Amino acid sequence: MISANNITLAYGKRVLFDEVNIGFTKGNCYGVIGANGAGKSTFLKIISGEIEPNKGTIDITPGERMAVLSQNQFGFDETTVLNTVLMGHKKMWKVMHEKDALYAKEDFSEADGIKAGDLEHEFGEMGGYTAESDAATLLNDLGVKDDLLQVLMKDIAANIKVRVLLAQAIFGNPDILLLDEPTNNLDVETISWLENFLADYQNIVLVVSHDRHFLDSVCTHVADVDRSKIKIYTGNYSFWYESSQLAARQMSDKNKKNEDKRKDLLEFIARFSANASKSKQATSRKKALEKLVIEDIEPSNRKYPGIIFKQDREVGNEILKVDNLKLQIEGKTIFDRIKFDIQKGDKIAFISRDPIALTSFFEVINGRLKAANGTYEWGTTVTTAYLPNDNSEYFEGSTLNLMDWLRQYVPPTTKDVDEDFLRGFLGKMLFSGDEILKKTNVLSGGEKVRCMVSKMMLQNPNVLILDEPTNHLDLESIISFNDNMVTYPSVILVTTHDHQFMQTVANRIIELTPKGMIDRLMTYDEYLVDERVKAMREELYS
Repeated sequence: MISANNITLAYGKRVLFDEVNIGFTKGNCYGVIGANGAGKSTFLKIISGEIEPNKGTIDITPGERMAVLSQNQFGFDETTVLNTVLMGHKKMWKVMHEKDALYAKEDFSEADGIKAGDLEHEFGEMGGYTAESDAATLLNDLGVKDDLLQVLMKDIAANIKVRVLLAQAIFGNPDILLLDEPTNNLDVETISWLENFLADYQNIVLVVSHDRHFLDSVCTHVADVDRSKIKIYTGNYSFWYESSQLAARQMSDKNKKNEDKRKDLLEFIARFSANASKSKQATSRKKALEKLVIEDIEPSNRKYPGIIFKQDREVGNEILKVDNLKLQIEGKTIFDRIKFDIQKGDKIAFISRDPIALTSFFEVINGRLKAANGTYEWGTTVTTAYLPNDNSEYFEGSTLNLMDWLRQYVPPTTKDVDEDFLRGFLGKMLFSGDEILKKTNVLSGGEKVRCMVSKMMLQNPNVLILDEPTNHLDLESIISFNDNMVTYPSVILVTTHDHQFMQTVANRIIELTPKGMIDRLMTYDEYLVDERVKAMREELYS
C-alpha cells in the first residue's frame, strides 16, 4: 500500500499540492488525470522519491519493491538491451554483482564462501537464475527480437528504446509500478499487449496517460488532480467523465427533484457496471462500481475548449487525387505506390508502422516536401487547414502577443476584424483576460497547439489535415477536438496515436508502407481485426 500524508509542494507562489492525503491499494490500477501543469508527473516523482515535498510523507508497506518507467532514453546508452532490463530489478542486479565480485577474488576465503552462499540463496529467491530468459521473453513480447539483446542501447532505434525501458519497469513483477505516458511511441500491437498485461496485474499501478482508450482498458480508479488536491473516483476514465458530466447537468437543473436525480445516477451506474463486465478489468471494476456510493459522484471543475470548425463553402466532387506517390529519404524508401482519390464525406485515418511515413506524406501533399515520384492534385473548391506535428516554425523568433500573432492569419476576405473578433477565437481555446497578451515565445507545447487550432478555425476550411492533433493537449482539449471532428461535415485526413480519436472519427483507413498501401472503408477497430488486412500487412512489411 502507498499512503500520501499531508503532501504539500509549492514553487514560489504556485502551489501544486496542498496537504494531499490519499492512499493506493493492491490490485488496483489508478489513472492519474488532470489539466496540463496540474502536477500529475510531479506527483509520481514525489511517490518515487525523485522529488521531495515541502511538507508531508509518502509511506510504503515495508519490503515492497517499486519500479518506475524511465523517461531518459539516453540514460543506458553504454548498456546492452538485456542488461538494461535486468537493471530494472535493482536489488537483484546488486546481489548478482556482489556474488560475482566475491567469486572473482584471488584470495577467496571461507567467510567469502559463506557470504556467497547467502547471496546465491537470495539471488535464487528473487528469480535470478531464470532472470535472463525471463527478460528475453518479456522483450520478445514487446517486439524486441533476440538479435538485439546484446546490442548497446545507443545503437538501437528510438522506438525500440521505449519498449526496452518499458520492459525494464515491469520486469520482475514489482509491487508498485509507476508509468508516465507509457504508450508514447508504441505501435498498436505493443499497446494492446500492455493493456492485457496491466489488466491482469495484481499489484499497484499508477499511470499518467492522455490515451483515453488505454485508460479505459486498464484503470479501476481515477485519481483526479485538481485545485491542489487529489481525489480518487471508482471506475475508468469514461465512467469518471460521463458521471461528472451527468452530475453537472443535474446540478444546473434546479427543477429536478432529488429522488429523480438519484434514480438517474443509479441507472447510470448500473449501465456502466454491466459494460464493465465485458472489459478486461471485468471482475474488479464491476465489483467496485456496484459498491459505489452515489454521493461520490461529483461534477468536474474542468473547462473544455470550444473547438468549432465551420466551412465557407462545401467541397466539390474533385477533392484530392494521389497518383503513384513515392518518397525516399537518404536512399531509404519511406512509402511507395500510393494511389487513391478522396470522396465527399471521407474521414481518413492514415496509419503506418513508420511514423516518419505519415508526417512525410502530409508534408508532401501540403507542398512542403517533394516526392521522388508521382503526383497529387487538389480540387479547385478545396480550402485546407493543416495542423503539423512540428509547429515550431510558426513560433520561432516571434515576440508577438497572442492577439497579434493570430491577426497574421486572418483570411483577406474576412471583414470587421477587431479585438473582440480575435478574442472570440482565442477565448474558445481558453485564452482569456490578460492571457491574450502573453508572448508567443513563452508558450508551452499545449498552448502552441491551442493557438494553431485557433488559427485553423479562422480559415473556415472544408478539408482538415491533422498530424497527431492530440499531442501536448490535456484530456479536456482532446475530448473537445474529438467531438467536433465526429460532427465536422466535410473531409478530414488524420494520423493519431489516440485510439478513441481514430475509432470515432475515421470511416476509412489508409496504411502506407514501403511496398504499397492498403485502403479500406471501415472503422479502425474493424481494420485491426480484419483477417484479409492482416495478411496484406504481413506481405507488405515482410
